[in-house]
Amino acid sequence: MENRRSHLFAIVIGLMDGILTALALAAARIISSGDPITLDLAVRISSGAAISGLFIFFVAEYTRQRTELVSAEMHLRLSSEGKLAVGALGKAAFNRAVRGAAISGVCSFMGALLPLLPAALFPRLAWLALVAAFLALAALGIGLARVASASPIKWAVGLLVIGGVLAFIGNWLHIV
Repeated sequence: MENRRSHLFAIVIGLMDGILTALALAAARIISSGDPITLDLAVRISSGAAISGLFIFFVAEYTRQRTELVSAEMHLRLSSEGKLAVGALGKAAFNRAVRGAAISGVCSFMGALLPLLPAALFPRLAWLALVAAFLALAALGIGLARVASASPIKWAVGLLVIGGVLAFIGNWLHIV
């Protein structure tokens, strides 16, 4: 049975990926372009973030889980390396990675759409996308700090700095 912490990991990875991808890709439109972010563009960027995030999460998580099974075999001194990873435990690892990837992909879509939707709905107020992204990052930082028994202010500021850096780079690269 999966625990809540594994779902939290997928949720956090997805939300962070979506928000930061949206900032990196659309910052130039939000900050300096003058071209509005349309609803179609917001959905396409969010879909791209979701698909990319889903596959990245799956590959990373499945690799991590299989590596842990191989490591457990070595510690238990089992005779053949890789047997745990290809048996029932390996199939369970695959299924957990698929579920986590699905969760992460949905959260990535939502995370990207969250800042882009206000800009699409209110084209003259495109800066609302930055406000929404930074509020979401700050809230995520505060929530993560509580889960990790850390300083909410430090985590919120840290995620805000990351978001600011990505928005700056996205504006400079002018991708969309």
